[in-house]
Amino acid sequence: MKILAVANQKGGVGKTTTSVNLAAGLAARDKRVLLLDLDPQGNATSAIGGDIDNPPTLYGPLTGASDTGSCISPTRIKNLSLIAANLDLAGLEIEVARMENHLQQIRRVLTPLREDGAFDFIILDCPPSLGILMTNALVAADQILVPVQCEYYALEGLGKLMFIMGQIRDSGANPDLTLSGLLMTMFDRRTNLSDAVVKDVRNHFQEVLYDTVIPRTVRLSEAPSFQRTIFEHDPHGVGAKAYGALVEEFLKRQGAGLSFVNA
Repeated sequence: MKILAVANQKGGVGKTTTSVNLAAGLAARDKRVLLLDLDPQGNATSAIGGDIDNPPTLYGPLTGASDTGSCISPTRIKNLSLIAANLDLAGLEIEVARMENHLQQIRRVLTPLREDGAFDFIILDCPPSLGILMTNALVAADQILVPVQCEYYALEGLGKLMFIMGQIRDSGANPDLTLSGLLMTMFDRRTNLSDAVVKDVRNHFQEVLYDTVIPRTVRLSEAPSFQRTIFEHDPHGVGAKAYGALVEEFLKRQGAGLSFVNA
């Protein structure tokens, strides 16, 4: 089993869209997938039709009120399960910070799932910050996938995220952490800017940049409002084709031995 954190401290970069559609695409290829929503806004939860009013969240296991298995809910998508999120998770930033070994808490509650082998992949949809929940996710993860928006400030903050990843490895909190890659999102082929940003990122991070580029499309933007993945909402559109290509490329990278790249 592998744990993948989809992370970027910048908001609005397609992080949740990537988490949901990568999870659904892997499930469609007969991989047993758990999508763990760590963002108190609960966008990944609502995107696949999960309960956003009073769902069992990771709050219970992290505070000792329940076990992790009791928080897992099936979804309508075959092979895809969910641990939902809601605003209760916002309080964990304070509560977890007070705990002993506070950076290890998500790793701790996911250990039983790793040991029982019920899933092939656990995908962590991280909040858009460098707070306790994201750093916990990085300590728990085997790999990190970083969505990068095709905008002028695409590289803003990316170096800081890379620095935090390096610190987590070097401190011994998670020495085996690897970078699955950077994924360019919201590519607008009508503008020269998107091409320029992709070229810039490729120059800096050529070895870890995914070949797949996710386009900016109305269908990708509207799918969550219908509580559908892009494969359900527009299965033959460019968004579904792009995320299908991402799934294939992601699977090819598994076992390729990519090492951590420091910015």
